Amino acid sequence: MAVRQALGRGLQLGRALLLRFTAKPGPAYCWGRPGPAAGWGRGERRGWAAGPGAEPRRVGLGLPDRYRFFRQSVAGLAARLQRQFVVRARGCAGPCGRAVFLAFGLGLGLIEEKQAEGRRAASACREIQAIFTQKNKLVPDPLDTRRWQGFRLEEYLIGQSIGKGCSAAVYEATMPALPQNLEVAKGIEPPPGKGPDIIPRGGKEARAAGVPAFPLAIKMMWNISAGSSSEAIFNTMSQELVPASRVALAGEYGAVTYRKSKGGPKQLAPHPNIIRVLRAFTSSVPLLPGALVDYPDVLPPRLHPEGLGHGRTLFLVMKNYPCTLRQYLRENSPSPRLATLMTLQLLEGVDHLVQQGIAHRDLKSDNILVELDADGCPWLVITDFGCCLADASIGLQLPFTSWYVDRGGNGCLMAPEVSTAHPGPRAVIDYSKADAWAVGAITYEIFGLANPFYGQGKAHLESRSYQEAQLPALPESVPLDMRQLVRSLLQRDASKRPSARVAANVLHLSLWGEHILALKNLKLDKMIGWLLQQSAVTLLADRLTEKSCVETKMKMLFLANLECEALCQAALLLCSWRQPH
Repeated sequence: MAVRQALGRGLQLGRALLLRFTAKPGPAYCWGRPGPAAGWGRGERRGWAAGPGAEPRRVGLGLPDRYRFFRQSVAGLAARLQRQFVVRARGCAGPCGRAVFLAFGLGLGLIEEKQAEGRRAASACREIQAIFTQKNKLVPDPLDTRRWQGFRLEEYLIGQSIGKGCSAAVYEATMPALPQNLEVAKGIEPPPGKGPDIIPRGGKEARAAGVPAFPLAIKMMWNISAGSSSEAIFNTMSQELVPASRVALAGEYGAVTYRKSKGGPKQLAPHPNIIRVLRAFTSSVPLLPGALVDYPDVLPPRLHPEGLGHGRTLFLVMKNYPCTLRQYLRENSPSPRLATLMTLQLLEGVDHLVQQGIAHRDLKSDNILVELDADGCPWLVITDFGCCLADASIGLQLPFTSWYVDRGGNGCLMAPEVSTAHPGPRAVIDYSKADAWAVGAITYEIFGLANPFYGQGKAHLESRSYQEAQLPALPESVPLDMRQLVRSLLQRDASKRPSARVAANVLHLSLWGEHILALKNLKLDKMIGWLLQQSAVTLLADRLTEKSCVETKMKMLFLANLECEALCQAALLLCSWRQPH
């Protein structure tokens, strides 16, 4: 009986050590009853290592440093116990001590096996990620064939207005084919009143008569306070340049800004769910269609006597998208699965921003563009970075020393930790999960409901004061996992809120991993087998079609962003929601 008790005691000790060193803050490498959510976000990706114009490089994908500490601690403990048991054995301590030592060794063996399983899983995730990072296809640049063109406004044909916001107007545009013997003069300004060619839009008849299509969009910033020098304009409006391509920054911006300053804001690595600025330059403000009616006050005095604007401003050239998310939802009611895919795209885009140390801070359906694929499935792109936080010196931790510090735009969709912040000498606002909160609020719109943080009346909620019990319930037609995720993203306490990466993994697993989640005893080897299967299917589907469908693109993004710990956290979260209460 004494030997049996000793074996039990040794195994209990080994089990306790196993639980101690494989529990939170990181995920346990097996699925059982999940722990509390307070550990979400810890031990997640450390980010991208990328400088201005550099390609992204993932870091921090191995097992956490705590395992090295654990192995050293266990080795030291085992050595001490071994010395104690050797001394006792010499003193004829009997079979009890030997049994405890044997059982403790078995416990250490179990721990080492779990560690080995975790290492195998992390290695498999890294290999899959490396394959799909190379396979992901970015949207082709419409100006790729004209690398050193497009840096002067006079090179474009301007169409009609697409829309305007609080700081800019956007017009459709195209660049006609230039004769081969025509050299574009550099640095020459048009005479006053001379600007780009304006093309009236006369409907189908005009297009049939030879009026060109408009694959591009030109955003003209309103310059009230930046001055008229190119350097001052670039410095004041630098946030707009965060999603600019390397080619876009190689023209006037590179010549003016980088030669005279230590550098600009962070440059965002490309991502298919984030807008790409193709060209950026300054030019004299022209009189564009609708200007005198839509925004006369911001025009320069030479164009409007009562205008307050400067004569020169910043122009950004981008791809022209058919509509915004708000416009799309006004005319369409996506199915629950399609709406889930749309939410997933936003989370992928936000996760990319977080990994780059950038916060958008102005997410709303008007700042999300939509393009339809051949099957009519929407592809979402986050745009308008004028309010973003992209400071390499502080990352996502903004010192909030006074009320004069800019907290971002769109106060209605400002996360609670931002809207309730109070300034102080040591006050800091953490934006690492603020954009994910905004995605949770926008999801109501995607599923056909009113955004609870807009409007007035009893149904209107304010981010600074709402209670989670006041959040309106999504209809039963919305999948359970989606309903739970929205409530989780809208938790007031950011430490209990899943990160954008974990939230995206939740939807990936919910959409394509139903059979693996249905297993009663889900282990890492089963999950890795499923990932390998998904990898093979996705590669085959991508190769069979010239243009991948939205679901295939999302699978490729999932596999390109694969990390073992974030995947484990998502699986634990899903298991907790699906357990009967």
